[in-house]
Amino acid sequence: MTNQTLILGIETSCDETAASVVRGGTEILSNVVSSQIESHKRFGGVVPEIASRHHVEQVTIVVEEALSQAELSIEDIDAIAVTEGPGLVGALLIGVNAAKAIAFAHAKPLIGVHHIAGHIYANRLCKEMTFPLVSLVVSGGHTELVLMKEHGSYEVIGETRDDAAGEAYDKVARTLGLPYPGGPHIDRLAQEGKPVIKLPRAWLEEGSFDFSFSGLKSSVINTLHNAEQRGEQLDAKDLAASFQESVIDVLVTKTERAVSQFGAKQLLIAGGVAANKGLRDRLNETFNDRADIELVIPPLSLCTDNAAMIAAAGTISYEQGKRSDYTLNGNPGLELR
Repeated sequence: MTNQTLILGIETSCDETAASVVRGGTEILSNVVSSQIESHKRFGGVVPEIASRHHVEQVTIVVEEALSQAELSIEDIDAIAVTEGPGLVGALLIGVNAAKAIAFAHAKPLIGVHHIAGHIYANRLCKEMTFPLVSLVVSGGHTELVLMKEHGSYEVIGETRDDAAGEAYDKVARTLGLPYPGGPHIDRLAQEGKPVIKLPRAWLEEGSFDFSFSGLKSSVINTLHNAEQRGEQLDAKDLAASFQESVIDVLVTKTERAVSQFGAKQLLIAGGVAANKGLRDRLNETFNDRADIELVIPPLSLCTDNAAMIAAAGTISYEQGKRSDYTLNGNPGLELR
């Protein structure tokens, strides 16, 4: 018998207001996302107060639209899953309070979900998970390697010590005069350039799975400024390609080592930077011909923030009997456990 559990997911951790209905943790019935990129673009980054105001305006609309597209009423839903953290505290509070209100009004179970767990479980919407697995999480605020031995169990084996990969992309893009969000623009430029400019790779201590991109970001900025002082014009395409090559080299090398060390049967890629073409190409080159590991990369629509991933992760919590009460709050520093 197939799993017919219906979970309504709500996601408001940053600058997307999203709602989704997922059946059985694997089947998307609706996935509605209202993006705020145009509102934040002129500021060169997300403005928390503006993000919160947009969430207030949109959250009821996207929930109603998600139910409408799924051709369901709220009474058909088994539980409400919502991003508890991490994220912008004001943004998180909008989603959490909306979820609490819906759960209370309709006597439905409430489930708080970790945002990164959601990104990992976006993969289950494409392919069933096989344990043990390693997930490489690369997003605007997070770069982590997570080991999972079973559903709902997370062991962070490596994480960023400073800038996450996505942050480094945005800061380098700003230095090159590219619009926000910078990642897609750097990726496009990198496809046209050659990685001929020597830039550092931060491997850290021997055996470490941690990441550091702050030094690389500074090196790009210094390289650009030094060239300007000498009256030279660096090719932005080559600089973008060289920067991207350095990021991808470290990400893929450490991931490959983690997969081997922990005997992973599956490698899941998660987070907004997983939409990066250069990274996807390198991962496919590295892992696709290996018989001992299955590589899973979600489609672009499930890499960036969405609520289907929250509903998918919430399904596991629901099936494991985990529930949140009405003291549930937005937790911007929530740790993945």
